[in-house]
Amino acid sequence: MVLIDLDGTLVDTVPDLAYAVDETMTALGLPRRGEQRVRQWVGNGPERMIRRALINSLEGEPDEEMFRRAYPIFLKIHGENVCNHSRLFPGAAEGIAFLESEGYALGCVTNKPARFTEPLLEALGVRNRFGLVVSGDTLPRQKPDPAPLLYAAEFFGAEPRECLIVGDSINDVLAARAAGFAVVCVTYGYNHGRDIREAAPDAVIDSLAQLKDLLAPRDAIQRARHRVHDT
Repeated sequence: MVLIDLDGTLVDTVPDLAYAVDETMTALGLPRRGEQRVRQWVGNGPERMIRRALINSLEGEPDEEMFRRAYPIFLKIHGENVCNHSRLFPGAAEGIAFLESEGYALGCVTNKPARFTEPLLEALGVRNRFGLVVSGDTLPRQKPDPAPLLYAAEFFGAEPRECLIVGDSINDVLAARAAGFAVVCVTYGYNHGRDIREAAPDAVIDSLAQLKDLLAPRDAIQRARHRVHDT
């Protein structure tokens, strides 16, 4: 089984997220934050992103009353604009096609709520490529907890040691280690401005299309645990 993370791995969702964040800030009488800042705040679910936007910082906490006002506004705006400008990353379609051709069971695992995840995958034409989608509210716990990964393994009847997650952030690496999965990370994702190599995934790639080089032949998931791409 191969699981693929959504935001920052499969899809560049920041343009639509930034629009919703900026419209939320405007509604509250706060400065618009801009796409560049929002790109640094994505990766821990929408609640954490809005908290960061309210204080314009990666670390810290906003006034709780302000957050309670802001979050419903964001949810409404983003729900109406979930896929205006979001796009599959280059190489994503090729990577999925390769995994399908090799017969891997495919799942998508994300901390994004299902109310955004499902419409986004449908709009991009890839929902039917995944046998399972585990969203941020499918289970009580999200990545970096291993629960979503283990849930997917059980769903497909796969042993964790024979499974791989492809992600972009330290949350994906931590979840994989706790679940007993191999983990491959992309260089271009949303990892709060840090080089993903610092998290020591089993391999690093520049495009999902490179999964063909990394995972052929099929027993390569086991070898991926002992190999690191330096690209």
